[in-house]
Amino acid sequence: MKFTSDVDIDFADRQKILERIKYIGAAIIDPNRSLAHNTGIYATEIPVDPYTGHAAIDYKQAEQRGYIKLDFLNVGIYQQVKSEAHLIELMNQEPYWDQLYDPQFCEQLIHIGNHYDSLIQMPEAVNTIPRLAMFLAVIRPAKRHLIGSTWSRVAQDVWIPPADGGYYFKKSHSISYAHLVVVHMNLISNAAS
Repeated sequence: MKFTSDVDIDFADRQKILERIKYIGAAIIDPNRSLAHNTGIYATEIPVDPYTGHAAIDYKQAEQRGYIKLDFLNVGIYQQVKSEAHLIELMNQEPYWDQLYDPQFCEQLIHIGNHYDSLIQMPEAVNTIPRLAMFLAVIRPAKRHLIGSTWSRVAQDVWIPPADGGYYFKKSHSISYAHLVVVHMNLISNAAS
C-alpha cells in the first residue's frame, strides 16, 4: 500500500519551530533549476543536494517515493491568539455570520478577503462551518463552476478530485480553513466590541 500525505501545520511564526528542530527543506526541481519549497520540510532523512542544502528530490517525486513533507505555514492572525484556551474559545464562539455580507468586514478575512463577489453569488447563506468550508473550496480554480449553485448541488461535486488535476481543496483543508476564518471573524468582532 502506498502512503501519501499532505500535512499542513499553521504557526504564528514558523521560524520559531524551525530553529528548534532538525529538518531538510523541500525542493521544487525542474530541468533548469532547483528552488526551495516555500513552506515544505522533511523531518526525516531524505537525500540532500550538497549545493543547495535542500532535498535532492523534487517534492512531488518524493511523495511518490513515500517521503512525508510537512508544510509549516505562517498564519499571522495567530499572533492575536493569547493561549490555547483563547483559541478554543474563539473556535467555539458562534460568529456573527451576517458580517460576511458586509464587504468591508469580508475583505479583512483570511482566505476570503477578495472573494466577496463570489460570496454574494451563492443563493443560500454561508452560515455554518460546513457551508463556509464548501465556499472556500468553490473559490479554487477547479471548482469555480459551482459558484452560484445550491449547497446540496455543491456538496455533490466539491470534494471530488478534478479529472484534469486542477487546483482544488480537499475536504480536510477546507474544514480546517473554515475554522480559521471563524477564529479570525471572532477576533475582529471581539476587538470591535
